[in-house]
Amino acid sequence: MAANNSLAGDFLPRKVKLIITQILVMIFLCINLLLIMTFFKKECFHTSARYILFALTLLSDSFLLFMSDILVIWAIFHLTIQVWLCVIICAVLLLYVTVTPVTLTVMTLECYVAICMPLRHGELCSTRSTMHCILIIHGLSSVPCIVILSAFFVSASLSFYKKYQICSVEIFIFHTWQDHLRSALYQFQFLIMCIIIVFCYVKIMKVAKAASGENKKSTKKGLRTVLLHGFQLLLCLIQLWCPFIEAAVFKISFSLFEDVRYFNYIMFYLAPRCLSPLIYGLRDEVFFHALKHYASFGLHKRDII
Repeated sequence: MAANNSLAGDFLPRKVKLIITQILVMIFLCINLLLIMTFFKKECFHTSARYILFALTLLSDSFLLFMSDILVIWAIFHLTIQVWLCVIICAVLLLYVTVTPVTLTVMTLECYVAICMPLRHGELCSTRSTMHCILIIHGLSSVPCIVILSAFFVSASLSFYKKYQICSVEIFIFHTWQDHLRSALYQFQFLIMCIIIVFCYVKIMKVAKAASGENKKSTKKGLRTVLLHGFQLLLCLIQLWCPFIEAAVFKISFSLFEDVRYFNYIMFYLAPRCLSPLIYGLRDEVFFHALKHYASFGLHKRDII
């Protein structure tokens, strides 16, 4: 009887965590879906580098939220899968964890070109250039994934792929050097991105001081956008430190480890992914009016039916 009570006591927090996670993920996915539909319905967005890159972050974040939510459910209920299947899932997740911050950096560069090099904006940020840029974004984002999985393939035996494990990137780390390699790679990548964002902010700030009237208003808005991108990038950077914090807590208490890992997921996985709709979906007047139009049109149509 006491054992049953203990199990019930353990299960209730997990159940609450699961409910909170599902509510947050569903809200973010619904908002992202509405924004994605707005992007595809209005043709003027298809020729703007800014909105194409915004749509890329929405698609990337939505996919990441959906896949990571599945892993969270499996972890909460201690469901296991074969390692070879986990490798495929984690390869895609490792790619899209990096796609969003790299895209944010590219969006910052686009903002810099629009404000500091307006005469060359049409040439540098054409639709064709943006499509090439998306390929480059995915190429750069795949580097950590390739390095991490290559180190795993070298270290793992063939029998390990058939084992059943709770799917997590941590199961690919056999040696301390692999962990250090992963950390160094991500830290270097994010350092480069931070330098780019700071550079763009300083350059835009100089233009803002010299500008006047409508130009001053536009550059100030650009500065705020770059700052928000920087804040998003900071949250993504903290996300990279989470495994080290979780590893230290794991040695103290497993229950505390589960709580810390859950908190990290909410704060540093979900939170950065809900800022993109705020930055471009609500702050951008053109996109906001289009969103408002299609949302009200949808509600009106439903009322008629």
